[in-house]
Amino acid sequence: MKFDVSVFAEDLNAASDIAAKVEDYGFDGLWVAEAAHNPFLPLAHAALATERITLGTAIAVAFPRNPQLMAQTAWDLAQASGGRFVLGLGTQIKPHITKRFSAMWGKPAQQLREYIQALRTIWDFYRSGLPSAFRGEYYRVNLDSASSAPRAASAPQIPIYIAGVNTGLAKLAGELCDGFHVHAFHTPQYLRQVLLPAFSDGRQRGDVGSKLALSCAVFVVTGATAAEIEESVLLSKSQIAFYASTPSYRRVLELHGWQDLIPELNAMLRRNRWREMHTLVSDEMLEQFAVIAPPDELPYKVRERYRGLLDRVGFYFPFVPGDQSKRVIWEHAAKAMTD
Repeated sequence: MKFDVSVFAEDLNAASDIAAKVEDYGFDGLWVAEAAHNPFLPLAHAALATERITLGTAIAVAFPRNPQLMAQTAWDLAQASGGRFVLGLGTQIKPHITKRFSAMWGKPAQQLREYIQALRTIWDFYRSGLPSAFRGEYYRVNLDSASSAPRAASAPQIPIYIAGVNTGLAKLAGELCDGFHVHAFHTPQYLRQVLLPAFSDGRQRGDVGSKLALSCAVFVVTGATAAEIEESVLLSKSQIAFYASTPSYRRVLELHGWQDLIPELNAMLRRNRWREMHTLVSDEMLEQFAVIAPPDELPYKVRERYRGLLDRVGFYFPFVPGDQSKRVIWEHAAKAMTD
């Protein structure tokens, strides 16, 4: 099981130093999330500052970027990193796609399927220079001029991961993808009983020969002092409550008989009582969603819970080298990798 860290690209000038620090710790991978900043630019810096670690997006929002631009960006990062780049894609939700990004929203699973097929059509063209085409409901690609293909000494294989919560995207990942970013809003029971069968079903329908790699930044509750533990509990419960209020994540709650929370949480949101939502998350729920342990035991507890379920794990909170409150946590995580 590999251990990765996630970062938010708040300061592009610091990206190289952060990536080098991740590699110095001995971690296996660095994922950049798309939030307030572009997730690809920090990875260009990271590619030049590191030699070993996996570099990827977790995730980049697919639909606002057409397949040709996405293919170019991924190809260039794969070249710069010596083949260490992983393209992690997500669909986001309709209001963000149509209002925030002013982009097209269709049937997201089918749209993402075509997006992936278009990407691979373009990469095949880059490798061969031979005319290539893809035609779908959402995307059409017609490539017939070798002069528009990037020239490179090597032709990288670029793994594609997608992210999701429900079985539709899990089946798509099994059918077409190299990996899947499991959403932090899950339980081991949901992973075993719902997602793993969906991955298997997709693999049986597809023609991908390799094992589907599963990655997740998991909820954890930890701290060296009572105050730190209390803060960690509050943050985790608040995030769980936020995700639990999302109707499309209902199935996770239904598996455990917690679906009655959804209308209560939605009512709190409508009344702007979001600061109180964490009070509806019981300690029992927290134990199902989060790994709870002191810093020196935490990485081993994560490994114990997810052995045989995940291939790559990390913590839900971002890696910030200057954050002294998390320094001990990262040191123990790094030590656990050598044990």
